[in-house]
Amino acid sequence: MSTREDTEPSSLISSRDDLVGWIASGEKPASEWRVGTEHEKFVFRQDTFEPVPHEGERGISELMRGFMQCCGWEPIYEGDNIIALKRALGEPGANVSLEPGGQFELSGAPLKTIHETAAETEQHLIQCHKAGGPLGLSFMAMGFAPTWSRGEMSTMPKQRYKIMTQYMPKVGTLGLDMMYRTTTIQANLDFGSEADMTEKLRISLALQPIATALFASSPFTEGKPNGFKSMRSEVWRHTDADRTGMLPFAFEDGMGYERLVDYALAVPMYFVYRQGRYIDASGACFRDFLQGKLPGLEGELPTMDDWSDHMTTLFPEVRVKRFLEMRGADGGRAEMIDALPALWIGLLYDAAARAAAWDIVKDWTAEERQRLRDEVPRLGLQTPFRSRTVQDIAKQVLAIASDGLKARGHTNPAGEDERVYLGPLEEIADSGQSNADIYLEKFHGAWKGRVEPIFAEAAL
Repeated sequence: MSTREDTEPSSLISSRDDLVGWIASGEKPASEWRVGTEHEKFVFRQDTFEPVPHEGERGISELMRGFMQCCGWEPIYEGDNIIALKRALGEPGANVSLEPGGQFELSGAPLKTIHETAAETEQHLIQCHKAGGPLGLSFMAMGFAPTWSRGEMSTMPKQRYKIMTQYMPKVGTLGLDMMYRTTTIQANLDFGSEADMTEKLRISLALQPIATALFASSPFTEGKPNGFKSMRSEVWRHTDADRTGMLPFAFEDGMGYERLVDYALAVPMYFVYRQGRYIDASGACFRDFLQGKLPGLEGELPTMDDWSDHMTTLFPEVRVKRFLEMRGADGGRAEMIDALPALWIGLLYDAAARAAAWDIVKDWTAEERQRLRDEVPRLGLQTPFRSRTVQDIAKQVLAIASDGLKARGHTNPAGEDERVYLGPLEEIADSGQSNADIYLEKFHGAWKGRVEPIFAEAAL
């Protein structure tokens, strides 16, 4: 999640048009389209497989100090606590932040090619081990914590998480599990115009369940199979209906920036940030804020930073800010981290590939899209759809993505283009076995009903 720092106040919002303009300001020509990749991982103690608290000699705070000492990162504080890291001025714009349960997240820089993404991923994981190794800490990535109960998870000292923790049980049954026991990979992509944003949003929303099936890696809860391929995705179905889901309005006539603004204005707020402090505004309406009627801040008008903060608290399957965020994938190992941006760039950044992807989904009904979203967490690639399965669709989607990446023509020093990063997904689609399926097979076979081997199997 986003990390705030005290900066110069942004401009006041004068009208709804300012909010529309904020989204539109993300438009870029195709020559400037980039991809940013975010990936979370669980941190655990090598000797006990326990989760790691923030404080203590082997805590998350010491891990972050290790990053500062070994690798030149700079701290971001909230009060006396280091809650995030940033690169030194002039270096690529990545940052490291903490999710509520101590999940360690890299928000990568906007990069031109997946080759650069792969290099960034490799460098980050090397740094994780440089900083974490001396503390006896290791890292793993899968969509849901495989052995830890919610009560075992530590709470990171970020004010916004305290507000969210209090609010989540009011609006859903599994929101706290989402906060404390899940990890994900995200890919952030650009758009060139309102029409381009709309087309990309529709394609990626419809195909997000296909990505969920390919990246499924969370079949265990508290040491036992949980009945799902992606427990992470199932958790999101029971988090907060106001701010999650498939955005069916995106497929309606008249879709564009204004419709997104109206949607966001209808989503209840979490907080307002003032002078280093998060003020609880949970359940309040941003429309009231626009009129100076926010309870507790009566007479005060919102700034563009307040709007930006509010937009970070929306969690649909694809989120639009000043770029598009693909949010359907479980956390995974390095090859999966690189595969996610490859999939979406291949589908969305080449015009011919984008047209072919739209041909697949254009006649899907809202009910069919929702049924995929509801059934894929449990059935994964075996989910039936019309006369075929999600596995069949995944093969077709990957072929289109491969063509899109080939057309881009970006090669590495070995002469390989970006299609090389689709390899793990093509293997999954061909075999019909996601990482979740493989983990379950080993649980019932070589692991003899024990989940602890997952800490090595899913290690980063």
